[in-house]
Amino acid sequence: MAGPVQSARPRLYRGRSYVPMSQINVTPFVDVMLVLLVVFMITAPLLTVGVSVDLPKAAAPVVQGQDEPLTITIDGAGEVFVQETSVALDQLVPRLIAITGRRPDARIFVRGDRSVNYGRVMEVMALCSAAGFSRVALIAEQPDVRRAP
Repeated sequence: MAGPVQSARPRLYRGRSYVPMSQINVTPFVDVMLVLLVVFMITAPLLTVGVSVDLPKAAAPVVQGQDEPLTITIDGAGEVFVQETSVALDQLVPRLIAITGRRPDARIFVRGDRSVNYGRVMEVMALCSAAGFSRVALIAEQPDVRRAP
């Protein structure tokens, strides 16, 4: 009925015990790491994309900071977004306070579409300043330096 179980590997050492291999094969490990690297390189830029807006171009210095800024976006239709979530203008300040935990030194970046009314951008910035946030900045694209104006 049941026969003896034979090993898939033939016995090389008859009468002696099995000698383990002392080298580690790292090829599968390297293969997995390279695949993960490629996956993260492809998906990382997709994760940082928020609401799509056509930013104006301005030659201004880059703002440096250690903490992750909170982004408020105003699209071409004038709709306001906190990160990627649509927010009514009267709910903007309570949402900012809830996200920042009442820290007035939190960095807030305002991204306004090029076609949106300037008054709408200023209204959002005024609400942020009136709520006590002192580090509010506008975001713009860097102009193309290859073209001469």
